[in-house]
Amino acid sequence: MKSFFLPLLLLVSQIIVGQTLEEKISDAYLLFERDSQLQYGLSSLTVLHAETGDVIFSKNGSTGLAPASTLKTITSITAYSLLKPGYKWETSLRYSGTLTGGVLKGDLIIKGSGDPSLGSDRYNETKSTALLARWLEAAKKAGINKIEGNIIADDLLFGTQTLPDGWIWGDIGNYYGAGSTAMTWRENEIGVNFTPGSRSGMLTSLRSTDPQVSGVRIVNEVITGSPGSGDKVYAYSAPFGDIIYLRGSYGIDLKKEIKISMPDPALFLAQELRSQFSKAGIAISGTATTARKMGLDQMPVKAAATIIDRYQSPDISRIVYWLNQKSLNLYTENLLRSASIVDGNTGSFDDATKTLASYWDKKLGIDKNAISILDGSGLSPENRVTTLAMAKILHSARSEAWFPQFYESLPLYNNMKMKSGSIRRVLGYTGYQKSSDGTPLVFSFITNNYNGGASAIRQKMFRVLDTLK
Repeated sequence: MKSFFLPLLLLVSQIIVGQTLEEKISDAYLLFERDSQLQYGLSSLTVLHAETGDVIFSKNGSTGLAPASTLKTITSITAYSLLKPGYKWETSLRYSGTLTGGVLKGDLIIKGSGDPSLGSDRYNETKSTALLARWLEAAKKAGINKIEGNIIADDLLFGTQTLPDGWIWGDIGNYYGAGSTAMTWRENEIGVNFTPGSRSGMLTSLRSTDPQVSGVRIVNEVITGSPGSGDKVYAYSAPFGDIIYLRGSYGIDLKKEIKISMPDPALFLAQELRSQFSKAGIAISGTATTARKMGLDQMPVKAAATIIDRYQSPDISRIVYWLNQKSLNLYTENLLRSASIVDGNTGSFDDATKTLASYWDKKLGIDKNAISILDGSGLSPENRVTTLAMAKILHSARSEAWFPQFYESLPLYNNMKMKSGSIRRVLGYTGYQKSSDGTPLVFSFITNNYNGGASAIRQKMFRVLDTLK
C-alpha cells in the first residue's frame, strides 16, 4: 500500500507545484465563489501584472460593485494627479474695515480653502491650541487690541452642501459621517465622555464634551451596557443643526471618548477664536458667525483686503498617509473637492465625482460608467466601481514620481500592502503584492451582499489573496 500511495502523493505534489499563478488564483477563487456565504452575494477579483498591466486573472472584472473604502485609493491617486506633489491648503486670517489706534472697525475673518487637517491632533502644527495661539499672535502683531465687529469663519468655497448624496441617516451623526467643509475644524468631530450607571440598563450621564459645545443641545439617551459590551453609541444629527441625539449603549467597564460629527465646524471655530481673543483681553463687540449664516440673513461678508496671517497645511503626502492609514472620509472628500476646483470646476460633490470619472476616461480610457460614484470615500452604498477599473488605476500610479508616498500610505493587512473597505455586507481589498516567483502584482477584490459574519468572509478572502504571495 505504501508503494502505491507514495507515487500518487508525489504526482499530486507535482501538479500543485506545477500550477501557474493564474491557475492557483483561479482554483482558490472558485472555492471562495462556491462558499455558502456567497449564496446571495456577488464577488469580483482582478489581478494585473504590475509592470506590464496585463491581466493575470479577472472574474466579474467589468461588474460594478459597491467598493466601500477601497474607493479611497482611486481618490488619492486622482488627487495626487490633479493637485500635484507638495500641494498645501492655505487658511488666511484677514480683516475688513479700518484699523486705527489698535481698534479694528470691521470684521476679523478666517477664510478656509478646504484644509481637512485644520485643528487636527494628527500633526503637531495643526493642533487646535497651536493654531488658536498663532492667530492670536498674528492679531497682536497687527496691532489689534479691540474689535468693533464680528469674528467670521468663511466656509463658502465648497458651497453649502456638506454631505454627498447617498450617505445614510444612520452614518452622518457619527465621526465617520462628518461633513466635508471648506472651513474644517478638529476634523469636524466632537469628543463625548460618558459616566456609566451603576448597573446595566441604567441611563448614562454625559460628563463632558471636547470642545465645549455652545448653541447645540445634546440629548443623551445612551444606556449602560453589560461588561465587555463596548461602544455601541450612535449619534443622530443634521448638518448645521442645533440638536444631537445620542442613542445606543456604553459598556459599564468602558473608559473611552466617543467621537461624533460636528454640525457646523466653521461656527465652532469662530466661537473658539472669539473666546481665545476675549481671554487675551481683546474686546469684541460682535458675535461669532460664519459666511454661510450671514448669507442666510442677506448680509454678505465684506471684502477683506488686509491679510495678517497665511497658514499652510501639511503637504498632500502627509494628508494622504493618514487618509489611507485610518480611512478618513473627511480627508478624502476634501481632497476630491479641492482637486475638482484645481481642475477648473466647482467644489460641489457632483462636479468633484464627475471630475474624477472624466480624468480616468481621458487618461486611461476607462468608461465613466465603470466609476459611477456619489462620493470619494466610499461611504455611500450607491457607489459602483469595477475591480478592473480600480486595478488599472492602481497600476498607472506605479509610474508616477509620487508613487512611493502613495504606496507608503497603504495599511498592512494579512502581511499585504492594501487598502480595505467595509460597509454593510460589503468587504473589499485593493493593493500591491509580489508573488513567490517575484512577479509584481496589482489587485482589486470586492465582495457584495455576503451573508454571515464579516470576520469569516474576511478570512476566506485572505485565503484567496494568499495565492498572490
